[in-house]
Amino acid sequence: MRVNCEKEAVTQMALEILAAARTAPKGKGFDNIVTYLLEGDEIEKVAAAMEKSAERLGAFFIRDAENIRNSDAVIMIGLNESRPLGLNCGSCGFETCADFKKAEKTKKTPFVGPICSIKIIDLGIALGSAAAKAKDMCLDNRIMYSAGAAACEIGLIDTECAYAIPLSVTGKNFYFDRAELAAAKERKMNRQ
Repeated sequence: MRVNCEKEAVTQMALEILAAARTAPKGKGFDNIVTYLLEGDEIEKVAAAMEKSAERLGAFFIRDAENIRNSDAVIMIGLNESRPLGLNCGSCGFETCADFKKAEKTKKTPFVGPICSIKIIDLGIALGSAAAKAKDMCLDNRIMYSAGAAACEIGLIDTECAYAIPLSVTGKNFYFDRAELAAAKERKMNRQ
């Protein structure tokens, strides 16, 4: 007999969530979404990087780092090679896609830019598809800028920008019930 063995299924469910991100619609059918499933020490590396970034990028990085550590799995979804699609929409801030292509890619902590706005929308759709799939499988989850930013900043993943979706199977969704945790972590940061 196996008792309370539901956590054993999280890795398989994470792979199904990544499949949902992959099959999400992409602008002009050009897929530059990159997906990752973090394991073991990789999760701790991201959490530690988040804590180091807190002073510079915001105290919420400390709160989110604790959420990452307590997760059963962490997936990352990002963009790689976000070249413009030739639509000349101008929403990236350049008048034309040709102007965008002339711009030098620069590392803006923690992301690389500029990024085509259509590709950012593609990333959002992929993240939404992944979060919806996680919800459909009754996995607690939350899309986190902080963990994706930290993974990019330390070079753990090869993307221009990325977001994380930590996954958990517990009796209470700690990704949203975080007020007490946040207060404790902010007190800790203020003492340092």
